[in-house]
Amino acid sequence: MDPLESVRSGCAWVAHKSVYVRVVGDSIQRYATALAAQDLSPPELDPTSHYLGDAEATLAFIVTLDTINFGSGYFPHLRKREGLSGYFTLATSLTEQFRALGPWNPDELLSLTADECAVLLGQHMEHPHIAELMGLYSRALNDLGRFLIQRHQGSFCNLVQSAAGSAARLVAELIHMPLFNDAGTYQGFEVPFYKRAQLMAADLALAFDRSGPGEFRDLARLTAFADNMVPHVLRWDGILEYSPSLAGHIDGQRPIPAGSPEEVEIRACAVHAVEMLSDALKNQGRPAPPMHIDYLLWNRGQQRRYKERPRHRTRTTFY
Repeated sequence: MDPLESVRSGCAWVAHKSVYVRVVGDSIQRYATALAAQDLSPPELDPTSHYLGDAEATLAFIVTLDTINFGSGYFPHLRKREGLSGYFTLATSLTEQFRALGPWNPDELLSLTADECAVLLGQHMEHPHIAELMGLYSRALNDLGRFLIQRHQGSFCNLVQSAAGSAARLVAELIHMPLFNDAGTYQGFEVPFYKRAQLMAADLALAFDRSGPGEFRDLARLTAFADNMVPHVLRWDGILEYSPSLAGHIDGQRPIPAGSPEEVEIRACAVHAVEMLSDALKNQGRPAPPMHIDYLLWNRGQQRRYKERPRHRTRTTFY
């Protein structure tokens, strides 16, 4: 099955069977009307925290960043830069690396160690969760180097060109790397999300203004990027409702195990709710693809009223 359709159909299936999370369908039209009054156009990448230089280096930056764009479940332990979230700490550190030394080549990616990742990100390895995260970043970057050498002649450009202008094809290619193969199991069936693989296509489109390496004819078919921020915003905006046991677990700041039914339901219901919102906006004459709604919700989640409330934390390589 087409990878984007498999995400969409799998998440809809989970949403209809879910036990711990419910999409509040009666609130979709009201919420869509409120969203229609917002700017639903995609944002621009912040050049202070995202390297935007010559085309080849910018392409390498986006691919490298989205290769290690995970770890939100570890971020409470991360040493963050003043005033920055975990994601922006990561993106800013990588931007400084690219500005100072340029991209890593595939052979360099293959040899990067956990200690070198810790130095890059300004982290101390004494904390076991941080040491684990740095090891995962090292593994992800090593995998990328190997993947580029074995499948794309050591070229970032060849990787993107292999998609032939299709976001779905780019996703299908990226998930050959284990840490990009983002899928859970629910009631014995595999449910894919492919969060970072989809996000790479979206980020390339932003970085290149939908031209050249960022031109994908099927960009509007991307789903929401299932993480822990968008469902958090949808919960507190009344679109997702959690069972008392799950709500208590999250509000008590206890981690949700990766791959658990609760975690799969949270992510799947968020993706399905965004699909419903996209359909409602289209019916209201204000069409907005899921990725645009995702951007709006993720950025809304940076507001204090959302930041002050605990969101679910899962130690995973997928988000």
